[in-house]
Order: sequence, then C-alpha cells, then structure tokens
Amino acid sequence: MRYYLLVVDDEKNTREGLRQALERQDRVVYTAGDGRDALDLLEQRVFDIVITDLRMPRLDGMELLKAVQQRTPDTAVILLSGYGTIETAVEAMRLGALDFITKPVNIDELELRVSKILDQKHLALENEFLRKQLKERFGLDNMVGKSPRMIQVFDTLQQIAPTKSTVLITGETGTGKELVAYALHANSPRQDKVFQPVNCAALPESLLESELFGHERGAFTGAVKQKKGYFEVADGGTLFLDEIGEINLAVQVKLLRILEQRQFERVGGTNTLAVDVRVVAATNADLEQLIREKRFREDLYYRLKVVTIHLPPLRERREDIPLLAETFLRQFAEENKKGTMRLEPETLQILKEYDWPGNVRELRHLVEQMVVLARSPSLSPKDLPGKYRAEPARDYIEIPRGTPLKRVEKQIILQTLKEQGGNRTRTAEILGIGRRTLIRKLQDYGVGEEE
Repeated sequence: MRYYLLVVDDEKNTREGLRQALERQDRVVYTAGDGRDALDLLEQRVFDIVITDLRMPRLDGMELLKAVQQRTPDTAVILLSGYGTIETAVEAMRLGALDFITKPVNIDELELRVSKILDQKHLALENEFLRKQLKERFGLDNMVGKSPRMIQVFDTLQQIAPTKSTVLITGETGTGKELVAYALHANSPRQDKVFQPVNCAALPESLLESELFGHERGAFTGAVKQKKGYFEVADGGTLFLDEIGEINLAVQVKLLRILEQRQFERVGGTNTLAVDVRVVAATNADLEQLIREKRFREDLYYRLKVVTIHLPPLRERREDIPLLAETFLRQFAEENKKGTMRLEPETLQILKEYDWPGNVRELRHLVEQMVVLARSPSLSPKDLPGKYRAEPARDYIEIPRGTPLKRVEKQIILQTLKEQGGNRTRTAEILGIGRRTLIRKLQDYGVGEEE
C-alpha cells in the first residue's frame, strides 16, 4: 500500500529536509512553498497526511487546515511552528489538527507520529475491508433458501435485526446458527462494532467464567495480570454464545444477572462494570429437557428466548438443496479458479435424496471437495464420494395398484415389524394400533411369538 504526504513550508531547506527524512518505499512526499500552492496540489490528489508550517505568506497553516478539513476530512494534519504557544496548539486541535509540533523539528519524533498515523489508517482500512467481506459473506441478502420455513426465518431476521432483543437460535449442528447470528449483527445498528463469537462447549468449565467476564490480577493461580472478558470486548456490539446449554449453573447465575441488569464483576474483582451488549445464543440441545434434569435454569431460558429462531434441518427443506449446492459451486469454483462449473441433473437428484446428517455444513464441504478434485467442469455422480452414491434407504413400501386391502395391511405390518427388529410393542406404537390387535393380526398371518 502506498501513502501520500504533503509537506508545506516557505523555507526551502526545511521542506526539502523533511521530504528526504520522511520518504520511504511505501511513501510519496510532495512539497509546497505556501498554503496557496498546497491548495493547488490538494485539487489534484488526496493526501493521507499534510504537514504544514503555521506562519507562511499568502495562506497560513490555520487557513490551510480549515481548507483540508472541508475538502478531505480524513486527511490528517500536523502543524509545525517556531512560535508555539499553548493557546495556538489548543486552537489548532479545535480546528481538527491531529498534532502540533514546535520547531526546530525533531525528525525522530515526527517520524514516530507519522508512522503512528499511517498505522492507524492502515488498520482502519483493513477493518473496513474485513467488515465488507463479512457482510458480503454473512449478510442477510446472501443467505440462501426459498422454502417456506426459510422464508419465515428471513422475515423474522429482518424484523428483529434492528432491535436490542436477546435472541435464541435453535437447530441441529450444521444448520447455520452462527451465520444467522452474524446476519442479525450485520443488519443492526451495531454492525460497525464487535461481533464476538464464543463456543461455550470448547471452553473448559474452569475457565468459562473468566473468559466471559474477565478476571483481576491474582484472582486465581496463573492470573498474572488483569484480563477483559468477552462481554467487555463486545461492549457496544454483539456477543454470540454458541452451545449455551453447555455452561454450568454457577455461570448461568452470573449470565442471568448481566442479561437483566447489564452489570457484572470480573472474577476476583469488586468493581461493578456496565456494558451494552446484545446477546445472541444458540443451541442444538433441548433446553427444556435440561431444565427438567435441573441442568439449566428456567429463568435464564426464558430470558434468552425473548425471540426464538428455529433453523430446520436440511432434510426438511429439500427444495433448498439445489439452490445451496449451486451457490457453493459458484463460490468454490471462483476461489479455486476453476471457471464455470455445473452440477449434472443426476448429481442434483442424488443430493436432494440424501438425508444430510451434517446439514448445510456437510453440503458445503462436499461441494468444495468435488470442486477441488474435479477433472471436468461438469460434476457427474461419479464425482461424488461413495457414501453419497449409495442407494438411499427407502422410507416407503411399493404396492402395485389394485392390491387387495388385506394384503396391503399385511405387507405394511410385516415390513414395519422387520424394520423394528421384531419389537411388537414399538411396531404397534408406530402403526397406531394396540399391541393385542397387532398380535392377533400376526397370528392370522402365521407369525409366531417373538423370541
């Protein structure tokens, strides 16, 4: 990355000396003899930093500062003066100068300040680029699905994203809970603040409280310095607590308090800290079952589920599978410079019939694998790993048209009994009949007692 600096001084030796001292491989330094000449250069390009003398003919440093602020407010201005006073420095800062240095200029000091400004600019641009990438990847407009259940999810997201409400996202592993959490953040007023994901299941129970709420120096063995927790890090932004069902009861108490009062203390601390954090939690566990087992607090559960979003498994929205597969195909073909690729109709049909225990994550990984290993732009069933090409287990019975009802009933009962390993109680439950009725019918079919 290249930076552009402008040095303005009516003393030729001073401006040339500063130019030589500040020029680097990644910096281009322009010079001007007074404010008027500087304005001409400002018409031609945008500068990252303007370093200007205060007293100059035609247009002095203060007037130049005002002009820079009006034209390119992102340009940093450093004022130089051999007549430095506190009043002048204060006025310069009030008008928008980033720094005020007295003459004669200490080159090392100036270089330090210039480097600091450029580092901050680089970091700001990098963060903006990352935010843009994240929004392009995770923004609501880029979430894929046309099934009625996903359309409902999208509608709910659009409605609640601008609010401060706590959200609980439920669904099986791989359904895209973190994607939804980031979409909430990216489409909220907090989008320019921190989005902090935390996998509660990945943190040891002994460290979970410290990681979430921070700790003071000496709070426990190994706490050699004060540390901010995720709640402090995410202040003003969004904290995503994934696998919320894994946190212990002691941490649940503290989490309930921060949700209700927005206050907490670090581990080992006595000072009460206040934060403004939107909490989005997610789980693939049945929290109501955990409540019955006394492993999850009921009051915390209801505080988390102010709004609940349930993500259906992929097998329950099969109409989305081709759309998702094509989206991933374009993405990975572009990333791997494979050109235009396509999924053959037979391949798409196999993908639609598969049950996807790993949900969207599994589909995404499969498409990436196929793209990377593909020898042709057209992906046929032969490009699928073996387990996806296997004949899917059928959850239906083929009965020819015109089969007598008694024979149909017999076939359904015997097939269900076989699938349940001969368990007559379970078979009766599935078929919705009494166990005695099932036994009587089996006797009519000549099927003996179960072993």
